[in-house]
Amino acid sequence: MSTAPDATTYRLIDGKQTAEAIKEEIAAEVAQRKAAGQKVPHLAAILVGHDGGSETYVRNKVLACERVGFESTLLRYEDTITEAELLAKVEELNQDASIDGFIVQLPLPRHIDTNKVIEAVRPEKDVDGFHPMNIGRMVAGLPALLPATPSGIVELLRRYELPTDGKHCVVIGRSNIVGTPVSILLAKNLEPGNCTVTLCHSRTQNLPEITRTADILVAAIGRPGFVTADMVKPGAVVIDVGTTRVDDAAKKSGWALRGDVNFSEVAPKASYITPVPGGVGPMTIAMLLLNTLRAAKGEVYPR
Repeated sequence: MSTAPDATTYRLIDGKQTAEAIKEEIAAEVAQRKAAGQKVPHLAAILVGHDGGSETYVRNKVLACERVGFESTLLRYEDTITEAELLAKVEELNQDASIDGFIVQLPLPRHIDTNKVIEAVRPEKDVDGFHPMNIGRMVAGLPALLPATPSGIVELLRRYELPTDGKHCVVIGRSNIVGTPVSILLAKNLEPGNCTVTLCHSRTQNLPEITRTADILVAAIGRPGFVTADMVKPGAVVIDVGTTRVDDAAKKSGWALRGDVNFSEVAPKASYITPVPGGVGPMTIAMLLLNTLRAAKGEVYPR
């Protein structure tokens, strides 16, 4: 008969440390490419407007490019840019042979159709892994540029050697960016993978009853502190994808990042848990870099 772990038994899944290890591996390969006279990967980013979270995220991407030896280009536009103008910029990057991959930072202003912009990015340069072609290839089990956050979650499970085969994974949140693709990846006949997956969302009834059956619980709903102790099975692996800014007078910035999991309540019940910040977030950037390297090498779409 198993017993619930006490407050001293859970382990943190350190996304920051894991991401640094991945960056070191990428940097070593980039150095080898450079020494061999091969092209250095080039990542570009389009940032529209001045959303605080997006500003921070894009700045971190630029720093990460420097860290691994990539070339990087940041294109900034005011939120008054028209949809047609933005689509024209996307097409310029599609045609620019010097750029291996690029991202259009989300969210976009309301007057711009996000799906239209995502579909305008050529699949072979779609290092965010959002294009329907890459999503479709992922579903079909074909080589693809995978969505960065979901693949980062899977990579954390792999590097911490957490068993997934036959485990019940419950995902809270069905977004096309995280919830749906991570549910697909963990159900695949892969390692990690082979989970039995339940995908929950805002219309799910009896949610706590379902989450309490999870061996692996992925919270990606965007509601700070949503997952509480009564929703978690003792010994579960808890992956917190949430990164919501909340007011915090104790911080110099006046705000703090909060996850979807009430960490202080849930951690004592978990076997492994990701912190916020420092969990899934750093992995997203690491996997974006890995996608850019794969794009530069033509691993998925021959160049």
